[in-house]
Amino acid sequence: MHILFVADPLEHFKIYKDTTFSMMREAQRRGHTLSACEPRDLGWQRGRPVTARARAITLTGDPDAWFSEDAIQERPLHGFDVVLMRKDPPFDAEYIYATHLLEQAEREGARVVNKPRALRDHPEKLAIMEFSEFTTPTLVTRDAAAVRAFHAEHQDIILKPLDGMGGMGIFRVKADALNLGSIVETLNKNGAETIMVQRFVPEISQGDKRVLVIGGQPVPYSLARIPQGTEVRGNLAAGGKGVAQPLTEQDRKIAEAIGPVLNKRGLLLIGLDVIGGSLTEINVTSPTCFQEITEQTGFDVPAMFIDALEAFLKTA
Repeated sequence: MHILFVADPLEHFKIYKDTTFSMMREAQRRGHTLSACEPRDLGWQRGRPVTARARAITLTGDPDAWFSEDAIQERPLHGFDVVLMRKDPPFDAEYIYATHLLEQAEREGARVVNKPRALRDHPEKLAIMEFSEFTTPTLVTRDAAAVRAFHAEHQDIILKPLDGMGGMGIFRVKADALNLGSIVETLNKNGAETIMVQRFVPEISQGDKRVLVIGGQPVPYSLARIPQGTEVRGNLAAGGKGVAQPLTEQDRKIAEAIGPVLNKRGLLLIGLDVIGGSLTEINVTSPTCFQEITEQTGFDVPAMFIDALEAFLKTA
């Protein structure tokens, strides 16, 4: 099959850990053809299908020059066997516009993973609302007074923007409420933007676990991203240490409850963030950690994903 990856610039990939690269490598190993573009390369004109200015690429095996490419060609998206939307957040207006172009391409016959409408319908922080039985106490608001009341009740809280990634903009406020007002003003821009507040889960010291679910089925290992030093954030981008470990009974319970539901909506790959036994986020845009789990456990996550992708194409 011919796969188009819609992703960030290839030149920026850190291939020693990049999940999209691991997908490409496994797909090429099986004989599939690869192309790549960025969201800015998508376009539509009346009377024509949605197209992409796509680079046909081949992986070289050389870490210093990891791909070669043919000339860039403009091609209709429905001419590829599948389009993988792997653009990293932020989930901003341009990302949303890209999903609308991809949804139009679906109407023209393209097969897109994850499904564009499902990407829009499941913002990564807010998607947990549907599954609140698994979450720590959580507040979504732009009201500073509501945040203060939540803090008064729970004493130790985490505040974060709804559009953050990689641990960006996350604050912890303990019982002394030090700088709470300033933090709220910074995050909600004086009431102009909505934020999320959650009761602090002390088990973060044991890791913020990424539980991957592929085709509705959980990968049997999570990657616990463990904060280092005085840092409260476990995100790898914030310096956390990634340690693969078998799923706990609670991890599996959460994954098996959520995975099939979201898979039916067109989310072939999701990443659940679990701290202790609490669900904190549902990642749908470009879940990661394939390489870390594979290298530490021997379980081939990219192979599981390409298996699911091939099965999807047989039924799509």
